[in-house]
Amino acid sequence: MMAASCQKDFMDRYPQTSIPPDLFFKTEEDLNLYVTGLLSVTGRGAFLADQDTDDKATTGAMEIKSMMTGSPTSQTLTGGWSWSRLRNINYFLDNYSKANVTQEVKDHYAGLARYYRALFYIDKVRRFSNVPWYSTTLNPGDSVALYKPRDPRTLIMDSVMADLNFAVAKVKESVPVGTPGKWVVKLALARAALYEGTYRKYHDELSLKNTADAYLQTAIKTADDIMTNGPFQLYNTGNPATDYATLFNSANLVNNKEVMLVNIYDQDLKKSGGNNGNIINYEQSPSRDLVQTYLMKDGSRFTDQPGYQTMLYVDEFRNRDPRLSQTMIYPGLKMAVNPPAVATLYIPRLNKNFSGYHQLKGYINSTDSKVVDGVDFPACRYAEVLLIFAEAKAESGGLAQGDLDRSINLIRQRAGIPPLNMAAANASIDPVLAAKYTDVTGANTGVILEIRRERRVELAMEGYRFDDLMRWHAAKALEKIPEGMYFPGLGKYDLNGDGVEDIILIDKSASIPPAASQETNSLGVKLVYYKAGNFGDDVTVYLKNGNSGGTIVTEVRARTFKDPQYYYRPVPFNEVVLNPKLAPQLFGWQ
Repeated sequence: MMAASCQKDFMDRYPQTSIPPDLFFKTEEDLNLYVTGLLSVTGRGAFLADQDTDDKATTGAMEIKSMMTGSPTSQTLTGGWSWSRLRNINYFLDNYSKANVTQEVKDHYAGLARYYRALFYIDKVRRFSNVPWYSTTLNPGDSVALYKPRDPRTLIMDSVMADLNFAVAKVKESVPVGTPGKWVVKLALARAALYEGTYRKYHDELSLKNTADAYLQTAIKTADDIMTNGPFQLYNTGNPATDYATLFNSANLVNNKEVMLVNIYDQDLKKSGGNNGNIINYEQSPSRDLVQTYLMKDGSRFTDQPGYQTMLYVDEFRNRDPRLSQTMIYPGLKMAVNPPAVATLYIPRLNKNFSGYHQLKGYINSTDSKVVDGVDFPACRYAEVLLIFAEAKAESGGLAQGDLDRSINLIRQRAGIPPLNMAAANASIDPVLAAKYTDVTGANTGVILEIRRERRVELAMEGYRFDDLMRWHAAKALEKIPEGMYFPGLGKYDLNGDGVEDIILIDKSASIPPAASQETNSLGVKLVYYKAGNFGDDVTVYLKNGNSGGTIVTEVRARTFKDPQYYYRPVPFNEVVLNPKLAPQLFGWQ
């Protein structure tokens, strides 16, 4: 019974029973049909990501939060050990050469399959580090392969890079819209190389630091190739107030030169992307830490502003990097509501366990369901290529001002903020960033920190932050519980930016008066009432100092990130029971 159970996932019979190789792998249409079935493109769900980072507070049961507040073991962490997708990929690679097509056609589809296999294994390495490598389809009689031990990270990543290099050489540039072509494969190579290079550089427990630079050089070379020879450019019409947001609220991104891979949403195509309710009114809310990361519009640091720690919501958004107001709901935003279908100034709603800040990126400000459901998602953006190039250059020690000018500073120019000066950044290191990223040292410390700021801001709410914290060995930042807006105490406050109070915080012991008795502001509009108090009180807003004010508190359970253990996950207990060769667990896991 145990042997049969072990083989169940590996022995998914779908390819053989549904696609017999002697009958199916005959034509290019067959190859295309199979590989299209493997298509995996990031979609609008990415806007709900980053809940497991310092970018957002969340009421969701995120794995890393549960780990830091509980006692995790291999018996409680059981996710991520699925191999059926790999089997489907390898089944294609074992059979595609039977097709009666040219070698060029065969290589193209094999390149796509190997690209998908590389992505599969990158996810496995991020979670487990060492895993078994399988390059062919497993069958019930392959007892040696089924019960093999884990292969070392070095072998897995060498194999991943070989797959990606093959794909780069063989995948065609011209492919159907919404599917990966040569340039997307190159981005995947650069992304993987940056991840592994920085991970090895900053994670001493792997003892692979001396191999990090080779990966960084691959990231530099590949990103530079895309920048030099690719057909892409940042979307920039010269309007910093809207250009960035256009990438996330457009019904058609097919011809946008910044979008390297688009995920198309359209009601008429039976593919709806509306997730407005989940973005603005579900589990997540942006953190004060993220709000404070954005620079001032003149390029100076917000955290250098006098009194920034006690600044009110309306003041926080004044004269900031325009991307802040294109990522989060800002004072003065007119929100479409139904009914009536007219735009009105939005008053951020407060609630316990939420920060008070609201995400705007990914939210479609319309009452028309067809509009909301029909906004495309930029699955791969050229801006990421520029960020990879600058970071890899800086981490390798080879960064020059000219490198910044052709990468980071193009992004900042689109955003409408001054360029990053390498010498100035290294001469005046941001103490807030230095405290967050304590592993960064050397002559380029200041500019590396600023590149990390730029990456966090540019890619906010798109699902990159967790992996970035992991590879930078910066997960201690997750121990700090996300906080929200600051209120100096009970009283009336303006949250929609019109200069007139629209909410009132009352004492936890007070009662919210009936509607007829509620106070109105100078515009004749009734104030929104909230009871404020300490965490756990029977109130609607938790403040750090209760009725005396402070930042909004989203949670109070102490968090502990065990280093290096929590940078990895254990192989699920049942899998080790079935195959003891998967033991021992790494880095203290039981």
